[in-house]
Amino acid sequence: MRKAIVSIRDRLDRVGVLLSGLCVVHCLAGLVLVSVLGLGGELLLSPAIHRVGLALAVGIGALTLGLGALRHGQRMPLLIGSAGIALMACALIVGHGVAEAAFTVAGVALVATAHIRNLRAAG
Repeated sequence: MRKAIVSIRDRLDRVGVLLSGLCVVHCLAGLVLVSVLGLGGELLLSPAIHRVGLALAVGIGALTLGLGALRHGQRMPLLIGSAGIALMACALIVGHGVAEAAFTVAGVALVATAHIRNLRAAG
């Protein structure tokens, strides 16, 4: 049973890294497509997408990074992930544009780093 739980947590850490990467691609593609080509603004920059992304980051991060900290005793992945989630939340506040992209990219980079560190500490 314990092995199954560890496996699920490890998979969720990997999903967290994947979602972080997809978030960066979405953010940068959105900026390019909307600002340069004027395409897809309503879909790519929809506030709902950002709220869902933040909710996923909080849920997966809290579960995997929190459980990881309890398991291996290292709090650094949890602290790094929390800082990343805070930056992602700031991106929701500043509105669309370069500042939003900067907060988002910095936040997801920290979250991805936290998940990677969590995987390494658990290994």
